[in-house]
Amino acid sequence: MLSFALLTAWAVVSACMTCSVEAAPNHNQQNSYINYTTVTGYFLQDEAATNASTFSFTDTNFGLINRTYPTDVNYDPRGKKTQWQRFANQVFKLNRDTPRGTQYRLLYLGRHGEGYHNAAESYHGTPAWNCYYSLLDGNGTVTWDDARLTPAGVTQALTVNAYWASQIKTQKVPTPQNYYTSPLTRCLSTANLTFSGLKLPRRHPFVPTVKEFFREGISGHTCDRRGSKSYIQNAFPSYKIEPGFTETDQLWKAFLQETEVDQDIRSRTVLDDVFSMDRATYISITSHSGEIASLLRVLGHRPFRLATGAVIPVLVKAETIGGSAPTTAAEPYRPICTCTSPPPRTATTSDCSFATATSSSN
Repeated sequence: MLSFALLTAWAVVSACMTCSVEAAPNHNQQNSYINYTTVTGYFLQDEAATNASTFSFTDTNFGLINRTYPTDVNYDPRGKKTQWQRFANQVFKLNRDTPRGTQYRLLYLGRHGEGYHNAAESYHGTPAWNCYYSLLDGNGTVTWDDARLTPAGVTQALTVNAYWASQIKTQKVPTPQNYYTSPLTRCLSTANLTFSGLKLPRRHPFVPTVKEFFREGISGHTCDRRGSKSYIQNAFPSYKIEPGFTETDQLWKAFLQETEVDQDIRSRTVLDDVFSMDRATYISITSHSGEIASLLRVLGHRPFRLATGAVIPVLVKAETIGGSAPTTAAEPYRPICTCTSPPPRTATTSDCSFATATSSSN
């Protein structure tokens, strides 16, 4: 079993990334792994016809499809329950009747609000951002090293907070039973603004756990370099920090980035850790555009890019499979695109761009 005390060097982490863990409650057994699939038919974000670029979760009840469930006949014969109450009963029934070793969980994946790095990319243009400005700590006016939220980003998080409050009151939406967040400041702040002050069950308060592997895709961009453990403890004293979390950022490397393959490996690793050690059915994860995209790939969900501040619920079926997990070879970091001077804001590509280069302003 993988203990998941985070290791202090990426080379060591990469060597361990094909380790697997057993789904709760049998996580002490070996020779098994967790297989993840997205259960479709419940949320609009699952549907191929839903356009991610125009979709609004706040206009669509978090995307929950207005439909009936097999459990409605006995649970809500008079049609008085909300869509979310009936969905929660359906999930309860799925977990009650499922074979041992299978779990159904609802993940609320939330992207942080707009950060100063997002604003800087918009201002300077993506080509100049990717190859020049993203390597700096700031531009003399603003700082984006471990970027903080802009005023617009704060407003986005508070808007989601108000939406949660409304949905809890009117729709009886099941609130997260446990909370996790990336260690980067924009996520730490977004989680706090989103969930503080809500009417949450006393047994499930907002006390998030900071997990290293929920961070954004690791690159030489300074916005992806996290603060120290001491900084996080001082700035967010009510947060829990997972065991093994290093004082300084051991994964960030200047001018280098992890590959998509390696990001998906660590996303699976952290999901395995959560699904093995956490018995909650409803879980919140505050993360980043790129990392949520990786989580969706691991979960077998269709691509669905989130705007800053947006949330996507994903109903996940996790099955413990006997035998060895399929393995994916870890890959070394690769150089990021750099340029000696920024291309003009009107440029559509930088002079060092390559086909797989995308914005890391997430």
